[in-house]
Amino acid sequence: MPGVPPARYAYLGPEGTFSEAALRSLPAAARSELVAAASVPAALDAVRSGEVTAALVPFENSVEGSVASTLDELATGPLLHIAREVLLPVSFSLLARPGSPLPELRTVTTIPHAEAQVRGWLREHLPAARFIPAASTADGARAVAAGEADAAVAGPLAAERYRLEVLAEAIQDTAGAVTRFVLVALPGTPPEPTGADRTTLVAFEADDHPGALLEILTEFAFRGVNLTRLESRPTGAGLGRYCFSIDCEGHVADERVGEALSALRRLCADVRFLGSYPRADAIAPTVRRGVADGDFRDAQAWLRRLREGAAPD
Repeated sequence: MPGVPPARYAYLGPEGTFSEAALRSLPAAARSELVAAASVPAALDAVRSGEVTAALVPFENSVEGSVASTLDELATGPLLHIAREVLLPVSFSLLARPGSPLPELRTVTTIPHAEAQVRGWLREHLPAARFIPAASTADGARAVAAGEADAAVAGPLAAERYRLEVLAEAIQDTAGAVTRFVLVALPGTPPEPTGADRTTLVAFEADDHPGALLEILTEFAFRGVNLTRLESRPTGAGLGRYCFSIDCEGHVADERVGEALSALRRLCADVRFLGSYPRADAIAPTVRRGVADGDFRDAQAWLRRLREGAAPD
């Protein structure tokens, strides 16, 4: 609309990161202003301050697992909600300044998650090179362009942005790696269920006792809610004090998911709901007999009739 400024979206920068590539895959990005952030916390703080509409940040990788800075910031920082997810196949290249011979490279820089995925290739082809951690893959490419390192492990977009030469392509040790990104916004009403949804939450133990995790898992299992990710993260309150970051199939509007969250609310010191949103892979859960929405409604109606003194069915 004339006179209406474009939406602004932040991403883990600088320009040329896989986060930027993932954000540009969203239709809304074509008509929005994209803002590079120096770190995941900086991107999320831009959302909290109202500087941007939402931020797209890396959440987990199929090879190296979750991104700790994203998990911790969503678990303990001022509340934000995940609005959607993006799955991006990731392929790494070795980038250097034009005319740099491979045998003369002495330092290689990239984000630690990426270095772990190309460690075998680097050991074989650059055994003497020293690894320098970077804030992102594109920040490593920027450092090479500035002469701060000899080579960077990054994506094709970074090569274009920083005018670097691609010395080797597809150098990852494991084929088919995928990174999951999440688009994070201020808390609001979740999008309508699609039938192929995911819910993310963080559960904080009320106290440390035998079977505490089993109690949490049981609430999901009894209701037929499948978990797609479960991991513990330190709360910072002392050694042995952890919270549990959880992804499960389904939407908070689904009876089985809603009941599971209600049960956790009774058991846990706190439950932080981080959103229900469509799965990027559109995989719908298998709902077994007894845990469909209609089954829960029938059971609730039966109990209500018992309490009212009516004859049960």
